[in-house]
Amino acid sequence: MAVLLVAVAAIVMIPSPALAQTATSTTAQKQAALESQLAALQGQIDQYQNQITADQKQGTTLSGQINTLNTQISKLNLQIKAINLTLQQIDGQIVETTSQIGVTQGEIAGEKVTVGNLLQKLYLNDRTGFLESFLKNPDISTLWEDSENISLFESNLNVAVAQLNTLTGQLQGQNQQLAASQSAEATAEAYAATQAQQVITNKAQAAQLLAATKSDAAAKAALAAAAKASAAQIRNQIFQLLGGGSLTFGQAYQYAHVASQATGVNAALILAILNRESALGQNVGQCSYQKAMSPSNIPIFLQIVQQLGLNPTQMLVSCPNADGVYGGAMGPAQFEPSTWELYVSQIAAITGDNPPSPWSNADAFVATGLYLKGAMQGCEATYTAQLDIDRCTAAKYYAGGGWKNYLWTYGEATVEQEQTFQQDIATITSS
Repeated sequence: MAVLLVAVAAIVMIPSPALAQTATSTTAQKQAALESQLAALQGQIDQYQNQITADQKQGTTLSGQINTLNTQISKLNLQIKAINLTLQQIDGQIVETTSQIGVTQGEIAGEKVTVGNLLQKLYLNDRTGFLESFLKNPDISTLWEDSENISLFESNLNVAVAQLNTLTGQLQGQNQQLAASQSAEATAEAYAATQAQQVITNKAQAAQLLAATKSDAAAKAALAAAAKASAAQIRNQIFQLLGGGSLTFGQAYQYAHVASQATGVNAALILAILNRESALGQNVGQCSYQKAMSPSNIPIFLQIVQQLGLNPTQMLVSCPNADGVYGGAMGPAQFEPSTWELYVSQIAAITGDNPPSPWSNADAFVATGLYLKGAMQGCEATYTAQLDIDRCTAAKYYAGGGWKNYLWTYGEATVEQEQTFQQDIATITSS
């Protein structure tokens, strides 16, 4: 309702540029303050994670497990704070975008009035024939001025229509941006709830372990025993891919290893990105391209499937989200057609598949590695700690330019999955 009221108000009265500039400046200051707070939290979270990693390497005594759980609780609480700060940032983006939508709607209303007036004048002129105009204005110079005025009206009409089309396109972009921000907000809220539940779980486990320290030695030994799977068990675990289908973990690691060797990106990070769980449960690969894909991507998609000899109606892609943001991502790597097109030659050079296929595991793993390599270079210019770089890289893979909204949801979930996979890789490669 609040968005609607802002939009209606903007149609009635367009805000002055000075007020809009002041509001933008205030929003920028608030965003900068939130960025500073997030950076401070990020450093603390990474310290906790480093402590967790160190504790896990030291062993699995009861006291060690309790310390690890308590450290994880502290880390989770800070993550929840970071998510809440991110939500404040997203709220600011939503307010700013809503304001921009109101201004654009007001400008569109003004342009419609202009176009209407010009059309009315041209209509009235068309109803006046040349002979009638000549009889009313026998002076040739006056008649010539009228003719020039008509040409001016037509020229102004063309300019007004072009401006109207530009504003309409701008409004569509702003609505898409608003939908993306609302989607990011919903994701952050859901992930914060998950982290809060994990805090409760960890506290219960810590209490159970603490109680066990007071019981007999046999119970202590049983609780302290690590439930670590053997190398064979890890290799045979089912690895779910984002775009559907599955591999054993051993097979998935081999694909990731090849991609890692070619791109320099950690194999565990490639696996974490491609793993279904790192997408926070988003449903992918269930829609037809006609229903899900943006109009600009459809011709590229049709060209890709034609080159591969595939039926486009049978190749399912990701669905639009609930806020109306386009889907259309393909295969395990979840590349949109326009993005896949950028990497085709590089993928082919590494895998030997020409043309490469978004639905081929070998090609998809390499594509993911290539994209992560480019994203990581940008993140390395912003961060120094590897955890921060990986978190940023994962968020960019998921959300492109809107990556900051996903640092503590998709980014953090991926980093945590990466660390788990790193332990699994160490187990199967050292056996």
